[in-house]
Amino acid sequence: MKIVIQIVLWALIAFLGFQLWTSISEPEEFNNTKVARYQKVINNLKDIRAAQLAHQEITGDFAGTYDSLNRFLDTAKYAITARRDTSYADEKKNRAYGLDAKTGGYYVEASIIDTLRFESVKDSLFKDGRNKTMMNIPIEGIDKKIEMKAGHVEKNGTMYAVFEAKVSKKDLLEDLGKKDLLAQELQVISVEGIKGPEVRVGSMTDVNTSGNWPKLYDTAKDKQ
Repeated sequence: MKIVIQIVLWALIAFLGFQLWTSISEPEEFNNTKVARYQKVINNLKDIRAAQLAHQEITGDFAGTYDSLNRFLDTAKYAITARRDTSYADEKKNRAYGLDAKTGGYYVEASIIDTLRFESVKDSLFKDGRNKTMMNIPIEGIDKKIEMKAGHVEKNGTMYAVFEAKVSKKDLLEDLGKKDLLAQELQVISVEGIKGPEVRVGSMTDVNTSGNWPKLYDTAKDKQ
């Protein structure tokens, strides 16, 4: 009887030990996987933002579809310019005051913008061609695309171009099978976490091209 009790106690200790280990290891494993997946998605969101900002700079608007955005990247070019400061005599004032520009008089300060050359937008941003896959969720086993929209929003009587690209956290983490941990993640409000149920850049309701992720997902270059 004593041996049976000892076996039962050892079994109980082993079970409780396993439960304790699981309670510690599962959240840690979930968090590590979550951070790795978020980083991959955020890298794509940054590429989408870079492409959209280039589109806006040249066309004045954001692209509403990936097809139109990639067509733009395949053909658009940046104008590479240089600025020169110069000045010239203000003949009207000099005549009015009887002044001679050669010995004094009024001069007008001006700047001249020279176009040096044109450079491909695609070569400038995506020499490796990754723009062709930036719309995909880069997680093995998840065959979905990053949702992207573009439009306009009115602020103080002025219309502004806006865009938004986002991915549901549920789509990124549901296959891990940790429903309780996923439920907690969808409600995150911590400054160290990604707030809300989505990983997002831009906004369809505000003039904003920032992402909703914390700085830990940015490289040193991004933080400058």
